[in-house]
Amino acid sequence: MQIALAAERHEQRGVRQVNDRTRSPMTHMNTRQRMADGLRVRYAETDGVGDETVLLLNPWPESLFAWDTIWTRLAQTARLVAIDLPGFGQSERKAELLSPRAMGTFLLRLIDEWGLGHPHVVGPDVGTGAVLFALSEDLDRFPSAVVGSGGASFPLEVTGALKELIEAPDLAGFQGVDGRDIVAGALEGIERHTLPDAVREDYLTSYAGDRFVESAAYVRSYPSDLPILAGRLGDIRTPVQIIAGRHDTLVPPSNAEFLHARLADSKLDILETGHFTWEDGAGDYLELTRSWIEAHRTGRSGG
Repeated sequence: MQIALAAERHEQRGVRQVNDRTRSPMTHMNTRQRMADGLRVRYAETDGVGDETVLLLNPWPESLFAWDTIWTRLAQTARLVAIDLPGFGQSERKAELLSPRAMGTFLLRLIDEWGLGHPHVVGPDVGTGAVLFALSEDLDRFPSAVVGSGGASFPLEVTGALKELIEAPDLAGFQGVDGRDIVAGALEGIERHTLPDAVREDYLTSYAGDRFVESAAYVRSYPSDLPILAGRLGDIRTPVQIIAGRHDTLVPPSNAEFLHARLADSKLDILETGHFTWEDGAGDYLELTRSWIEAHRTGRSGG
């Protein structure tokens, strides 16, 4: 598989970093842990600005620090709460939650338990399916949503290493491979943005050992979950901003177009980036997200 081969090349170059996690990688995104649905979930939050709350979900194979690039600027718009989904980043894993459908239900439980009320939600990549399932289960919960760069179409349209990972009969080929090396290869897809060393280390540490392979169960559930999601898209009333990268070699923009054609209230923007739109196209991503939230303010987001 291409990801595994990239990891092998990375290890042969001897590129390794010391695992030293005594404090949060970026001081303006200090993290804590809190229980949700019986699981320890890592999160970061800002002080409230106005009445709106925005819930941000991690991409894969990254963590909530994917939002470091736009964190302080987006915080001028609303209160922010970023989480590592269960089984991703530094949050505790529960095998039963590693599918978009189950994760969407988990999001609704977390929002209730944490008293987040009616938050806007931003969930690219693996968050796309979870967000859309949550929107379909609770039609009036979210004032707006931002998704994209995640497998969403049916029949499934993904390419490259992601396609190989989903279609592989099993993951025996990863036996003995350190997940941090696999992630190091995947991060080579970030083309414009330079990751701070501490953020890169957080990504690597988050999927070290067997943790990357364990998290892969989520995308391997796409063939069973996405047909169900496709049947629910027409019921979703929440305004959805879709952001995709024109040159994405893992999740082609056709996934975004699939959603745009089926969601009742959506807007599609395709950036001149690869897969990592939130980092390589951070400025555009911020402006699109901020304007979408401001256009759908309710004054009741946090309660």
